[in-house]
Amino acid sequence: MTEPKTILTVDDSRTIRDMLRLTLAGSGYRVIQAEDGLHGLEVLEAEGADVIITDLNMPRLDGFGFIERVRADTRRRGIPILVLTTESTPAMKERARAAGATGWIAKPFDPDHLTTALRRVGA
Repeated sequence: MTEPKTILTVDDSRTIRDMLRLTLAGSGYRVIQAEDGLHGLEVLEAEGADVIITDLNMPRLDGFGFIERVRADTRRRGIPILVLTTESTPAMKERARAAGATGWIAKPFDPDHLTTALRRVGA
């Protein structure tokens, strides 16, 4: 039996983290969580991840900075990063892509859409 894929969720909203954990664990993923970008980097270093789902607007280190720091680490460059946010302007999407995001999901998220997006990136 194969090990479940590990998904790191990075969001400052406890409600969103809880919703993600329930959705992802219910779909068979191992879920690890962080409260902001700095915490996300710490959790990623300690636990590793197969896919990252991150918000953009967070204290201490926002999602753009988090994505850039993950992409700057040669060991982590290949990890798919999905942005989960209420932001939807083309400029924000382009900025996230430029930072290294793999995909984009709008909040509030549809659980089926989320799991489809994860399968699309190999999770």
